[in-house]
Amino acid sequence: MCRHLAYLGTAEPLGALLVEPPHSLYRQSWAPRHQKHGTVNADGFGVGWYAEGDPVPARYRRAGPIWADQSFADLARVVRTGALLAAVRDATLAGADAEAAAAPFASGPWLFSHNGAVQGWPGSLAPLTRTLPAADLLAMEARNDSAFVWALVLARLRAGDELGQALADTVLEVAEAAPGSRLNLLLTDGASIAATTWGDTLWYRTGPHGTAVASEPYDDDPRWREVPDRTLLAASGADVLLTPLKEPSMEPLKEPRR
Repeated sequence: MCRHLAYLGTAEPLGALLVEPPHSLYRQSWAPRHQKHGTVNADGFGVGWYAEGDPVPARYRRAGPIWADQSFADLARVVRTGALLAAVRDATLAGADAEAAAAPFASGPWLFSHNGAVQGWPGSLAPLTRTLPAADLLAMEARNDSAFVWALVLARLRAGDELGQALADTVLEVAEAAPGSRLNLLLTDGASIAATTWGDTLWYRTGPHGTAVASEPYDDDPRWREVPDRTLLAASGADVLLTPLKEPSMEPLKEPRR
């Protein structure tokens, strides 16, 4: 499992959002409070952030634990941003693809993270490879389940879907193909955030300085609200919309009448 966080608001140093809070993502890498699967997120980390006037985010990712990276400590102290997505990783298969498997994944203006695991990977999602162009499969950054889920989301974004629709349709497609999967997805384009709860925790907080969406609260501010399981979250500015996600039908497909 993993922990992740997205933020939109006034510009802050990375450290003010990811390191300094008492239950920050940095601390969640070894002491998460609400994580249901796994306890230590030491198999990599990453942060993507947007600079003013540039729609394409920068990324910093490493294969090791966040607490062991002194370069990130310097980066977090001086880099400021009004939009970011960050994650710490507990790998389903430790060591698989190293840094390339660490979220956030990126393409164009988008940053993406997957908190969870696909049941029966990779065989369970083999039929879904037919829905993607071969070029998309060959361009995958890593060979893990999260990278494949990102490829499915990205195909929908490139086809014109809005962030929330792309996540919701992907979750339902993967959940139908691989029942029992945990599919907490997080996506931003630097102006809005979309996220799903499907098997693990998600919280959000709005305030005068911005909106944060995270696997768990990074402080004890009473404004944090938990998102129910099987829900799509869409946030733009201080507006947060929650929409229930329906379980895919488990009934076998019927042959059409002839």
